Amino acid sequence: MSTPRTKPADHPTGAQLRAARGLVNMSVLDLAERTGLAPNTIKRAEGDNGPAPVNTANAKLMVTTLQSAGALFLPAEGDMGAGVRLATPSQPALRRRRAGDNPADVTPSKESRNSSEPLKP
Repeated sequence: MSTPRTKPADHPTGAQLRAARGLVNMSVLDLAERTGLAPNTIKRAEGDNGPAPVNTANAKLMVTTLQSAGALFLPAEGDMGAGVRLATPSQPALRRRRAGDNPADVTPSKESRNSSEPLKP
């Protein structure tokens, strides 16, 4: 008879992952892009307050990415649960990437277009 799988002691909780992502101002899509994981994998990992229901490799990948962005994961101690905080008090918030941040994505304004060119719909 097989024994049920258990998560390692350092496996993060869904609540820790959600909180860490919020502290460093990272969206689910940002974290997915940085880790290469599917957004649904991240949502599933964050959906439970208990141990994140993802495999150990994916959990470590998310934790490492969030740590590099400035989150610090705290283990449970005694009667206090696991938590997360910023690594330094002066940690600047991660700037979210927007589609308009890429100069190639920006459409020129009407004033900058050549007036002899017809406007495209």
